[in-house]
Amino acid sequence: MGQEEKIGHRVVGTITGVKGSCNVGHKLGDRLELSGRSSGGLCGFFYHQAFPYIIMLQFGGGFPPEWGGPDVVVLDCIDRANAVTMELRRMND
Repeated sequence: MGQEEKIGHRVVGTITGVKGSCNVGHKLGDRLELSGRSSGGLCGFFYHQAFPYIIMLQFGGGFPPEWGGPDVVVLDCIDRANAVTMELRRMND
């Protein structure tokens, strides 16, 4: 297995909030490189939830301004007792 070929835009997830205790150990400020082929260490449940948004950002789609603009979206983990909030951002580098 070789190095992952760069396909589309780079997407970075940043943990912007943690309420309670994340079972996986995500902490405020964690940054994760995400793509359609890599969870970057993100919890499987949260990755599954975020996947459509990651693909949208990776391949050039955008979001309305009220969601954060074309390059950004904020998502909450499905675990309401230990909610983790993550900002997904398309990196234009």
